[in-house]
Amino acid sequence: MIGNVLVGVRTRQWAAWCLGLLACITAPIAAAADCPGHPDALGTSRTLVVDPKAHPRIGTMQYAETLPLRDHEVVLTFDDGPLPHNSNQILEILASQCVKATFFTVGRMARDYPEGVRKLREAGHSIGTHTQNHPLGFDKFSVERAKPEIDDGIASVTAALGDGGGLDPFFRMPGLRRAPAVEDYLASLGIQIWSADFLADDWRHVPASRVYELAMKRLEAKGKGILLLHDIQARTVAALPRILHELKARGYRIVHVVPATQEQPAAPSEPPQWQLHPPSETVAISHWPKIPNFVFAGAGTLPAPSLSDSGWHDGQLVPLAEPFDRGSRRARGVPLPRQAPWPRQSPLALGNAAIALPVPAQSVFEIQEKPRAATQAVTPSSRRAERTLTREADGPANLVSAEAGASRRTTPGRLNLRGARQAGAAQMAARGTRLAAGVGRGLLRR
Repeated sequence: MIGNVLVGVRTRQWAAWCLGLLACITAPIAAAADCPGHPDALGTSRTLVVDPKAHPRIGTMQYAETLPLRDHEVVLTFDDGPLPHNSNQILEILASQCVKATFFTVGRMARDYPEGVRKLREAGHSIGTHTQNHPLGFDKFSVERAKPEIDDGIASVTAALGDGGGLDPFFRMPGLRRAPAVEDYLASLGIQIWSADFLADDWRHVPASRVYELAMKRLEAKGKGILLLHDIQARTVAALPRILHELKARGYRIVHVVPATQEQPAAPSEPPQWQLHPPSETVAISHWPKIPNFVFAGAGTLPAPSLSDSGWHDGQLVPLAEPFDRGSRRARGVPLPRQAPWPRQSPLALGNAAIALPVPAQSVFEIQEKPRAATQAVTPSSRRAERTLTREADGPANLVSAEAGASRRTTPGRLNLRGARQAGAAQMAARGTRLAAGVGRGLLRR
């Protein structure tokens, strides 16, 4: 079913492409043979029929879309006329090359020179409008202020054409000053807004040679597109013959654009054709391609993978088949892959999730006191007593000196031994008295 849908979509696309190609082949062509007296004329290669409602805004200088032109195809457009002297010369140059163009006429100029507007129709050119008075700062206009300019311009050109008609639903902003609200209003009228793909700066104070250079340089950079010129400028009149000659010399072709009607529908086209440089199938694009909305009737769901497909069974890894089976690898002499040095986790027995841990005894938290302070307090005093007893034979003077030194060595943080020292001093004094008495008795005996 899916295959049939894809085939149907491709068939419709191919049919649309073939119809577009057939329309191009059967379109009116004005070649050199159809230009009497000018065997080397450029001519008009084809007529392109467009639907203004399907593509309301064209011209890559301001919009995303442009006319669906092929490589080396050019559409000539002229603004601001008619101005009898210069506009008539432009018409004569185009006629000498059998070239068709699109003119965007100012309403006030059409009112003043209605004959010039009718000449455009008689020559077979397309006629659009360009507001009534060509106001500057059109992008700052509100819709209420812009409406009279648009509507009056259409009315003036329609009146100049008379009963024969010939006005096309094409419009160009003055100075290309666009405004979204004005664009919406024109779209509601079914009018197509034309910008441009490149300019020649012929409204500036430049020589005609500069107009020619800019037109060809910018066309070469684009490869195709809409060229904006002005039929009221004398420098354009001087540059146009050279431009047309160079277009033919470089292999460019002129395309004439007309609006679709009930008798002449728009030529089939695909959205990429309305881009100046459509993305190629061999070049990467910066956005995701659009996926067509297919109808999948009766499409089944894909089977979901089962647990056995992952190599696990009952919580354990199942040995994989060839070519990773260890036994077959040993038999074929293939070295086994080294196992990662990760510890293997043993499954936990979850029989009783609430396991009671033993309570630590009270003695674990008791800290035994060490008798270090008492030892430090007693040991120095005993050592001093020994030193005192060894010095008893030195006489009373040394004992007094030792007592004084002991009293001076009493410092904070140690035990006060003054009472013990006084008792020891009394004993030593008594012994000294006895020694002195013994010495006296020895002297008396002598």
